[in-house]
Amino acid sequence: MQGIINLVNVSKNYNGTEALNNINLYIRKNEFLTLLGPSGCGKTTTLRIIGGFEEPSSGEVLFNGVKINDLPPYKRKVNTVFQKYALFPHMNVYENVAFGLKIKKMDKKVIDQKVRNILAMVNLAGYENREIDSLSGGQQQRVAIARALVNEPEVLLLDEPLGALDLKLRQEMQIELKNMQKRLGITFIYVTHDQEEALSMSDTIVVMKEGSIQQIGTPTDIYNEPKNAFVADFIGESNIIDGLMLRDYLVKFAGLEFECVDRGFTPQEPVDVVIRPEDIQVVGETDSPLRGEVTAVTFKGVHYEMIIHGNGIRWKIQSTIMAPVGAKVGLKIVPDAIHIMKKVTAK
Repeated sequence: MQGIINLVNVSKNYNGTEALNNINLYIRKNEFLTLLGPSGCGKTTTLRIIGGFEEPSSGEVLFNGVKINDLPPYKRKVNTVFQKYALFPHMNVYENVAFGLKIKKMDKKVIDQKVRNILAMVNLAGYENREIDSLSGGQQQRVAIARALVNEPEVLLLDEPLGALDLKLRQEMQIELKNMQKRLGITFIYVTHDQEEALSMSDTIVVMKEGSIQQIGTPTDIYNEPKNAFVADFIGESNIIDGLMLRDYLVKFAGLEFECVDRGFTPQEPVDVVIRPEDIQVVGETDSPLRGEVTAVTFKGVHYEMIIHGNGIRWKIQSTIMAPVGAKVGLKIVPDAIHIMKKVTAK
């Protein structure tokens, strides 16, 4: 897939505080890419640098191979949808969407055709004369997207646009946004701290922490093959345990030795062992050398979440089969479920 945006060694400092640390990012045409991470990780700063609202302290921003560091936002083929939408309350839906086209002094007939076409695309046909204050949160979000898309940008930047919506509407809009992106065939760059949102919508996820990129990959790769303990813990839930890599394919943790599928570590190297809660099987107490006692059970709808204390470790386990509080059980972990990661020194 052909590239459209390339960030090369981009850093950003605010009065001596580092917001971005030498990041490199290649974004492809027609890609739905999500910048994911906790508050303060640099994802919105990255988005604002791409949009031209911030200048990098160092590094280059390339658009179709051309450096655009000094290009103002209105000259970039990029439009932004903000979390608060920034709609004009004194204008109706039609006027809000048409605003950018009128600034460009387009012909009235062309404006009318473009506005009506884009409103139909976001399922707001017939809403042209409605006042902004009369719309629901989801409808206002669609107006904001229509206003951005009517200018025919090559890239649409979305800064946590679903953050103000309730859960059900947010889930509906996730599907709608992804379908819209496919229909339009343009690049979406999406900022969120919601892991589920990122996993369900994205072609590519960029996980960020403290101004640095931790991992770039597909949702499946990010979830199943996290590069470090931070990614594993941030994307979904994980049991993260101190371990010792005895040799290739053999690790020791919880006082026991386990076969694994990892190699390339130094013998006796301290490591992080990551095991997803759904990958631990609860068996009979005598069916596994790893044993524990159930101390808490929570029904989650599609599965039970159990806390089991064993071998000095608090295990979180998700299973469709429930063991009651107080039960003595065995824990079975197959080699494929064990992910070995290098210890990361804190910054």
